[in-house]
Amino acid sequence: MPRGAERNGMNQPQLPLTCDPSCGFAETAAPAVSIVIPHLNQPEHLARCLAALAAQREAPDLEVIVVDNGSRVLPQGLCDAYGATLLLEPQPGPGPARNRGAAASSGSLLAFIDADCIAAPDWLSAIVRRFDDPAVEIIGGDVRIWREQPSLPTALECYESVYAYQMRDYIRHKGFTGTGNLAVRREVLNRVGPFGDLHIAEDKDWGQRATRMGLRITYAPDVVAFHPARRSSEELFVKWDRQTAHLHAEARVKRAGRLRWLVYTAALAVSPAVEVLRIARSDRVRGLRERWLAFRVMALVRAHRVRVMLRLAAGGSAEALSGSWNRQ
Repeated sequence: MPRGAERNGMNQPQLPLTCDPSCGFAETAAPAVSIVIPHLNQPEHLARCLAALAAQREAPDLEVIVVDNGSRVLPQGLCDAYGATLLLEPQPGPGPARNRGAAASSGSLLAFIDADCIAAPDWLSAIVRRFDDPAVEIIGGDVRIWREQPSLPTALECYESVYAYQMRDYIRHKGFTGTGNLAVRREVLNRVGPFGDLHIAEDKDWGQRATRMGLRITYAPDVVAFHPARRSSEELFVKWDRQTAHLHAEARVKRAGRLRWLVYTAALAVSPAVEVLRIARSDRVRGLRERWLAFRVMALVRAHRVRVMLRLAAGGSAEALSGSWNRQ
């Protein structure tokens, strides 16, 4: 395998997209691991997620809990086919859905993965090995971009390979990790408390609460999940609208002021020139084509973010941006 192939997605698992009656999760009275999956209107992604979990190379006793957060059609048949438990959480947001699943679970270890993520074949065994060390409290795994055609990635796949899900940097420099590939001891989750709702960055909020309590988040590059890139620039803009709204809310809480917000906006406007070096050095894309595609999308995203930040500076509604995505 070429150097860097794992990071570039060349070793993506070959997934079974359907199951027979023997492929599901065996019922167990005392699961070692409880897996919680929030779900909202993503049945095809959920099918791939459950298939990847059912295909784990080494699976301890476990329970799989899918928490639906208001889908138009409940994935009951899909959950039944795999032997997963389906619960309902009416409060919008993946945070409340995770809270519902965690409260209903019984494993000593809890693993959280998003419905649109695909666990690598040794995802579960890597989690269990990590927690063999009693000093490990919270694990943040590596999230890579799933490439539908690994040798010919799209522009959005190239961009998100460079800029999305930088879990190692989040843990080292910002004190949190993404909740789409997170594992934690039950007693630690109870100490930190529940995940937040739609109007905050619930992964950042939860992780930084844990860090302030003196708990350690361990980056685990061997705990790998794949996440698909957004399908369109509009989906990508919605993601950044939500994150920009969260930043604006934090700035107001900290009384950063309108002038500082405008300075940040101006810096973002000129940032594409600086990002050339980052893209050139990234080991998550290869060759001139992939780097050019990543740069092109990055420049479009930065321009969109600048427009949104200017609207917020002029009095636009941050709440509308942070919550609209969840009930579209």
